[in-house]
Amino acid sequence: MGDISARLRRLVVDRARNRCEYCGLSQVGQEATFHVDHVIPVSDGGPTAEDNLALACVSCSLREGAQRSAVDPDSGLLVPLFSPRRDSWAEHFQWDGVAIGALTPTGRASIELLKLNRPLILAIREEESERGRHPPD
Repeated sequence: MGDISARLRRLVVDRARNRCEYCGLSQVGQEATFHVDHVIPVSDGGPTAEDNLALACVSCSLREGAQRSAVDPDSGLLVPLFSPRRDSWAEHFQWDGVAIGALTPTGRASIELLKLNRPLILAIREEESERGRHPPD
């Protein structure tokens, strides 16, 4: 992994408004420090540059790994995963209370691969909602 300077990390965190760019979880109140992920992995030639970096909670970061595509559970086709640098979140997802709903094959595949509606994250979002931190702006 390329070295990420403090300045570049701050830029990524600020741009993401201190939230995971995949599941929307706020870093505030979480014990684990969120990862600055390479959207296109270094192993695939992705640069350590602001237009290739995204803030990701530990769960989303570990589940995504170096994958850039996944199977859409409805069609069975391989589709690109959601990319915070290329895609608009609202184009692929919508909030349904504390759950994330899919609007596209990319949304469905990303929800499935990243487990964006697993029981623990739903419970965290419920608590975040009670604290006024969910849904994200």
